[in-house]
Amino acid sequence: MTEILIVAEQLDGGLHPVVGELVTAAQGLEGDRALVVLGADLNELSKTATSLDVDEVYVVEHRLLLEQTSEDLFVAALEQVCRQTEPRVVLIGRTFLGRDVGPRLAYRLGVGVAQDCIGLKQNEDSGRVVVTRPVYGGNAVATMAFGQQNPQVVIVRPRIYESVEKDVSRNSEIIPLTVNLDSSMMKVRHIERVKSEVEGVRLEDAQVVVAGGRGIGGPEPFSQLSELADILGGAVGASRAACDAGWADHSLQIGLTGATITPDLYVTVGISGASQHMAGCSGAKHIVAVNKDANANIFKEARFGVVGDWSNILPSFIVAVRDLSTG
Repeated sequence: MTEILIVAEQLDGGLHPVVGELVTAAQGLEGDRALVVLGADLNELSKTATSLDVDEVYVVEHRLLLEQTSEDLFVAALEQVCRQTEPRVVLIGRTFLGRDVGPRLAYRLGVGVAQDCIGLKQNEDSGRVVVTRPVYGGNAVATMAFGQQNPQVVIVRPRIYESVEKDVSRNSEIIPLTVNLDSSMMKVRHIERVKSEVEGVRLEDAQVVVAGGRGIGGPEPFSQLSELADILGGAVGASRAACDAGWADHSLQIGLTGATITPDLYVTVGISGASQHMAGCSGAKHIVAVNKDANANIFKEARFGVVGDWSNILPSFIVAVRDLSTG
């Protein structure tokens, strides 16, 4: 029987960055930790998984899991893994795959699921997992506890926890598991994956993000935001209003329905700070806001704020930052 089962999703042939974060989250819970890796030709990947702070690595190899393009097969495989290992807790990253697979897995197992968790701990009295997650569009944070059924399925927001450090000297036990899959289980199939070209730092990975909103008035100012981001070695983002207006691509959208970011520095220009936007940047360590509305909600969250017209403030700010970076 496994206490904590961590789903090790793959990305570009390696472990998804969220896997290390899930291991860190699991360290705050009592019990042995196990990773489950699903796919085909998993020799190298399973060895990498043993370098994380886990006690066992379950390896599920099946030809139908080769491309990892069917949520149906993943759900079926994970259901069988859970029935074999009987975990108390299942941790899944809130990736595109995880937020689809997690609820479906919980439904099949007849248990509860907590989505988009930004914190978890174990209740000392009951031993049950207690999670925190944003509710009401990010306007509040709720604390919730699971009932008595196991497993407790927890879907964790990426970039909330620091990733655990790898230790190649670890000798976690590798345990192969067998699952029964066939193509009839595949109701939906991905027919094509198109990768967008990203110049510079990826938005979700950036330590510095400079974003514009409705208040900048059009697409042209994004060139200045890009200039500032380049100087700071960061990435450019946008509010939903700016994306819906066609001023920025939706891949740059930050918020409840966009990207979740956790940079060290988040510079917002012309963003009011609506709850839906703040839900996507609540993990930012320092927020600097520029907005002409002194009552804008963003100033409640910002560590530093400038009230005024961005077109007067931003050019001087760019010059000052460039001088500091070159000086």
